Amino acid sequence: MSEEEVSCVGGQSPRASPSTPAGSHNALQDALSLLTVDSRAVQPFPRSPKLQRRLVAPPSQEQLCRRLEELLAERSRTDAHIQSLKKRKADLSTSSEVMKQQVLERFEDMRRILMQDQQAVLDSLELDLRRTRTRLDQVQRSWEQHQDQVAKTISSTQRALSRSAAEEEDEEVRLKTHRLEGGYPVLTSLFLPQLQGPQLQGPQLQGPQLQGPRGPSEAVSPRRADASEQDIRLDEDGFQLLLQTLGGVSRRLSAELQRKTLLLDWSPVLIDRQTCHSQMAVTSEGRGLSYTDSASAAPEQPLQFDKVCCALGRPPVAAARRYWEVDVSCCAAWAVGVAYASLQRKGRDKDAKLGRNRKSWCVELREGRLSAWHNNRHVACQGVGRAPPGRIGVWVNYDRGQLTFYDADTMAVLQRFSAAVTPVFNRVHHQFTEPLYPALRLLTPPHHQVWPNHLELCHLTP
Repeated sequence: MSEEEVSCVGGQSPRASPSTPAGSHNALQDALSLLTVDSRAVQPFPRSPKLQRRLVAPPSQEQLCRRLEELLAERSRTDAHIQSLKKRKADLSTSSEVMKQQVLERFEDMRRILMQDQQAVLDSLELDLRRTRTRLDQVQRSWEQHQDQVAKTISSTQRALSRSAAEEEDEEVRLKTHRLEGGYPVLTSLFLPQLQGPQLQGPQLQGPQLQGPRGPSEAVSPRRADASEQDIRLDEDGFQLLLQTLGGVSRRLSAELQRKTLLLDWSPVLIDRQTCHSQMAVTSEGRGLSYTDSASAAPEQPLQFDKVCCALGRPPVAAARRYWEVDVSCCAAWAVGVAYASLQRKGRDKDAKLGRNRKSWCVELREGRLSAWHNNRHVACQGVGRAPPGRIGVWVNYDRGQLTFYDADTMAVLQRFSAAVTPVFNRVHHQFTEPLYPALRLLTPPHHQVWPNHLELCHLTP
């Protein structure tokens, strides 16, 4: 562009060049009039970041050096943090191996104890067997001796009978012989029952031949089994007691093995004093709860239950898993559960009672019957023994919407609330929408019982 054109763009009047024709000059002036721009006009749109970076003045040497130092320091910090993470990963592997080894040692100790006890029980049974066999052997030898004596007596009796029969035959032959020689034996045979005297009692009719085998040394009396022999047997009563004991140990061991997994989710739970009814006294450590006849003189709190003898615990469960236990052995009527913070605290209608609304869940002991409550509906708890449980375990898997109540003594499941369909509670999808707070309630017992005494959150050792 010529200087004249630039001056026109700048707003000055162009001067006609002597060599420029008049028509051309006029056409150029008309075109420049269309291109005239006000020097005060602003940028009609924001500049792009790329263009702005191009327009920024290049940094100075000092700024570049300072920036380089910052980047080098950041790289050093990043390298150190990465090395720290790598070391933590290596430490995790080492710690995991150490823990696995400790677990193996514990189970090996358990196996060794079980094997020792098994061998002790088997040795006890073997000893009982040997003792019983020894006593039976003694009785058997006694009867065998009696049997030998009876057999000997039978043999001697049979020999005596044989001798008597032979002698009778000899006597008959002798009498016949005498009769043929002189006839005297005939008279003797006729009058023998009436004759007495030594003339008919010769030595041939004397001796053991007529006495038989009944001497004092050969007499055998009948023998009957002694009643004490029936007592010689294995200790079956003790064996049955042993089996019952082993069964109880097995059940307790199974419960403890199941409980150990839940203990990994345990964390301390305390009672929130600001939520307690005015007639509920909390122990100094914050875990025990009792009913008192007189109301507290402290002013009423906004979060306090004013009509229902209820209290909430802390901290709440808002994620992951949590397990805790409540000792109910010193209470005649109670309710243990969880509730949202939005549970109504004032009044005594169902919105303020555990399990009678959609904001709380519980298991409840009333008049000796244990039941599970939610949304003002209930079912009888399963897995309950003859006596009410002494401890209640509560396990929450918040992320999966699962809530389970256990008999913590036997680890029997009392009631499970989950995402499964539970028509009785009118909940198809069971998901938690607020943080869950542990909840305790003291119920009024029947008239013939005293007021409930004490509930306590257990301090467990994982």
